[in-house]
Amino acid sequence: MKKLTVRDIDVRDKRVFLRVDFNVPMTEDMRIRDLARIVAALPTLQYLLDHGAGVILASHLGKAKGKPDPLFSLHPVLPVVSQLVGSPVTYAPVYTGDNAAKVRKRAVPGTVTLLENLRFHPGETANDPSFARELASLADVYVNDAFGAAHRAHASTVGAASFFKQPAAGLLMETEVDFLTRILEHPARPYVAVIGGSKVSDKAGVIKNLLPRIDHVILGGGAAFNFIKARGVAIGKSLWEPDLAEQVRPLAGDPKLVLPTDVVAASTIDAGAEARTVAVDKIPADQMGLDIGPESSRRFADVLNAAKTVVWAGPMGVFERDAFAEGTRAVAQAVAEATDRGACTVAGGGDTGAALTKFGYALKMSHVSTGGGASLEFLEGKALPGVAALADR
Repeated sequence: MKKLTVRDIDVRDKRVFLRVDFNVPMTEDMRIRDLARIVAALPTLQYLLDHGAGVILASHLGKAKGKPDPLFSLHPVLPVVSQLVGSPVTYAPVYTGDNAAKVRKRAVPGTVTLLENLRFHPGETANDPSFARELASLADVYVNDAFGAAHRAHASTVGAASFFKQPAAGLLMETEVDFLTRILEHPARPYVAVIGGSKVSDKAGVIKNLLPRIDHVILGGGAAFNFIKARGVAIGKSLWEPDLAEQVRPLAGDPKLVLPTDVVAASTIDAGAEARTVAVDKIPADQMGLDIGPESSRRFADVLNAAKTVVWAGPMGVFERDAFAEGTRAVAQAVAEATDRGACTVAGGGDTGAALTKFGYALKMSHVSTGGGASLEFLEGKALPGVAALADR
């Protein structure tokens, strides 16, 4: 880690603005479905409390559009954080204007304050200097532990950091950057990437960047069909993105690509739809591929069996439906077995993390990233604004 971390700065008797990623999945009745991102932030939070800081937690949740929306309130997160920390956490529904002084006054050493959703303010996503200054006024020290938001140049991830002399990374941010840097710059070989998910639009750049430095790229999920179609194979109603045809075509013939040879196809993803396994070039015109087939699962596992480094971003199919989950489960098992043999395995966040949790393999990876989009942009070779904003060592 080339940036300052929370271990490098003095936080005793200081108010610390801690940017976290509590953008957790919620049920319709406002209950948290997965605590992983909150749990991942606990080591930094506990470190700050143990070292005499008063902590101000700041996060976004969901797709709030610059104004208060009860569907995206962080209030339901409050009791969960209190329980995990083991002491009451203060809630600050309003923290700008005259209320900023109240937040500062309450943030004495050993306390935790949770701010309401940052994206209730239009200045957050716009990286508005005035809003960034208001956030910075709450604290004496800035720490960013929200790797999942590090690819966004927002007021809380970039603008506010500029008002501090030594903006530093949290322990989770440090771990994320260290793991991804290692597999990007110094991978043990064979080095294999597994790319899936419903779209290739957010992964085409990653594939292009990885191909020169990797041994195999396994493609599954909807992302694979752009490449299958680019090879002149009919794909029925399977998901693909015509706008990316020109971008995909030069990559589609690369011998490092490992594409599905069979798929589980159906007319819809509905639970009652009849599903059957067909060769990838035999998908009926009125059906779509919704999972990789058993032959593809075995081929992918054979490649992964020899791997010493694996990065995985995106499931192999619509794993939320049992009829289309087996391919993702098989790949998860193969990556877990590679970990047991000593391979360094890193899984991207989002759907990949959810799939690993569903199949019981989340603890079988070397590292499960909390940031799907951020990890992809990092692997694409892009500088992450939230990391670049931190002070160098």
